[in-house]
Amino acid sequence: MKVTALVENTRLEDRQDLSPEWGLSLHIRHDGAQILFDTGATETFGHNAERLGVDIREVDVVVVSHHHYDHGGGLAHFLETNSKAKVYLRRNQAGDPHIRAFFGIVNRYVGLDRSVLRKNADRFEFVDAFTQIRPDVFLLTEIGNRYPLPKGNRHLFVEDGGTRELDRFEHELILVVRDKEGLVVVTGCAHRGILNMVDAVSSQFQGLPIKAVFGGFHLIGGLPMLNTMAGSRREVEGIGEEMLKYPIKKVYTGHCTGPKAYRVLKDVMGDKLEYLPTGAGVEV
Repeated sequence: MKVTALVENTRLEDRQDLSPEWGLSLHIRHDGAQILFDTGATETFGHNAERLGVDIREVDVVVVSHHHYDHGGGLAHFLETNSKAKVYLRRNQAGDPHIRAFFGIVNRYVGLDRSVLRKNADRFEFVDAFTQIRPDVFLLTEIGNRYPLPKGNRHLFVEDGGTRELDRFEHELILVVRDKEGLVVVTGCAHRGILNMVDAVSSQFQGLPIKAVFGGFHLIGGLPMLNTMAGSRREVEGIGEEMLKYPIKKVYTGHCTGPKAYRVLKDVMGDKLEYLPTGAGVEV
């Protein structure tokens, strides 16, 4: 299995031909199939894919982790380029996702482009329960609350008919790919908490080791451009310590984990944790 970062906030130093952006898109080759996990914020993932030798036209299936633009903003470009792949995601029935900060001074829509969903309704498959979408490829939707949710979530709301409430991220899912050696777990932003997600996978696939975890952990502060960390250093250290208790061989992160939280986690997790910038490819 190979996982390649088509888009992330940064890029490999020796790949100046690739364009980073605030978002995430991962390409997965597994057992002869190609899976696209998230599409970043724009069509950038597609341009990077060309330079990385990935043919978007040949992708077999797409998974969108949750209803935020930085994970599904490139859907229009994908659907124009690829005529065959189904797109799997959860329903968002709670309202329009917004980010709200600085006492409401910042208040903007951060959801998916609704027109793309309407115009391409036949290409979307909504899942609301544990689902196998290909041989040994699964989507998990039941995520518990054993561990606290990321503090950065406090800036993320859903608005519906004039009402506003914190987003509970019931539109978020987990991708799990299984092979003879164990599991690969893929998250988008882990708004439900990376520990809760790992715990959900461990419960669903009891006894199977986790070869690798990929994705963002949403440990960055409310406004990413300020490069802050949501929660204290000790809280982030605690996440790393708990991760080490699970049967996980390797963790690859980036995007909304944030550079400050990454450094704290790295101090705790050492060689088990690596950053995954645009252009990086990992064999697992």
